[in-house]
Amino acid sequence: QVQLVESGGGLVQAGGSLRLSCAASKSILSINDIAWYCQAPGKQRELVAGITIGGRTNYADSVKGRFTISSDSGKNTVYLQMNSLKPEDKGVYYCYAYMRGIGYWGQGTQVTVSS
Repeated sequence: QVQLVESGGGLVQAGGSLRLSCAASKSILSINDIAWYCQAPGKQRELVAGITIGGRTNYADSVKGRFTISSDSGKNTVYLQMNSLKPEDKGVYYCYAYMRGIGYWGQGTQVTVSS
């Protein structure tokens, strides 16, 4: 079992940046995949970016070139650096971990982008 705690959300103007953090309760080296999802108002949760235990990353087309996912195994933390934010990036951002056949979610952090 693993607990995930997100932080770093907030209100930012369009074109600005935020860095989200996802702190895991155990070594991220024991977690197969960690990803960030976004749930916009009235919409389903969608994958934004993911990183595997081997360091391979993937991104939604809408964020390629603007967002970067990274990990720090010493801090058991995964980050999402979000640059050039757009109003459509607004939503609750959730951290997701897949470990030993089970998925775990954090509580989410709100990101609001003003135009």
